[in-house]
Amino acid sequence: MNNGEPVIDVRGMTKRFGDLTAVDHVDLTVRAGEIYGFLGPNGSGKTTFLRMLCGLLRADDGSGRVLGHDVIAGSEAIKREVGYMTQRFSFWEDLSIEENLDFVARMYDVKNRGATVNQSIAQLGLKERQNQLAGELSGGWKQRLALAACLIHQPKLLLLDEPTAGVDPKARRDFWEQIHQLAAHSLTFLITTHYMDEAERCHRLAYISRGKLLAHGTVDEVIEHVGLTTWSVRGPDLPRLAEQLRENPNVQQAVAFGNALHVSSNDAAALERAIAPFRHEPYDWRQIPCGLEDAFISLMDDSRNNSA
Repeated sequence: MNNGEPVIDVRGMTKRFGDLTAVDHVDLTVRAGEIYGFLGPNGSGKTTFLRMLCGLLRADDGSGRVLGHDVIAGSEAIKREVGYMTQRFSFWEDLSIEENLDFVARMYDVKNRGATVNQSIAQLGLKERQNQLAGELSGGWKQRLALAACLIHQPKLLLLDEPTAGVDPKARRDFWEQIHQLAAHSLTFLITTHYMDEAERCHRLAYISRGKLLAHGTVDEVIEHVGLTTWSVRGPDLPRLAEQLRENPNVQQAVAFGNALHVSSNDAAALERAIAPFRHEPYDWRQIPCGLEDAFISLMDDSRNNSA
């Protein structure tokens, strides 16, 4: 990862829709060559924030720079240097892969268009399907086409909004291999995702809920920030045990993970007192490191409680 100058460096980014504040004074810095994960529940403001960064939405408040351009006044210049991949497949289903890429290349006035399109097709392994209609492609191949289209004008920053939603695990893994290869050549990524395994592949993360940025940093830094203590318990009738534990206000989470239950709180001593009556046969209790999913569920619950 390149630790050079920031590609994104914004402060106080805010967007309101009537009485709703979709993004509430968010600060974010992303460096060149970094893969930055942007996480949060549905409706948290992730997509709105991405659209403000790439000039599709004008911020109501905030300042900073994206690719050296003013994030408010320089939106047209930013659009020319950013690749934006939307949540939904947004290309022409009645055109082939090659025709779609050629059309996008025309929109960006790409020089040596034919050669650039052919190079893009080869780079992302689309050669054998280049004449296939986009509407006939599986989710994984549509994803490859969308990524190729984002890259056709050689952007310096890619904003990817849940790019792997609805694709199979093999396609997701292949996609992330491509992302890391591109980042190794100083391309920068800001990626929204709901998948914890994908979040762990990012260099750094930010977590947003109800428009507010609640945590950011490396995976370890985010987990440390949340400050959860987590116990794993195995034994019979875990759903009933979970119900009993959730009745105790000192238990923040009691969540099933496979054949175990993860029980968490950010007050270690209070949690030990809460689980003490249940620490006997036939249950097997072990304290374990807090996982990223535990941390994010805690952040989401805290956000809901504060709003309430």
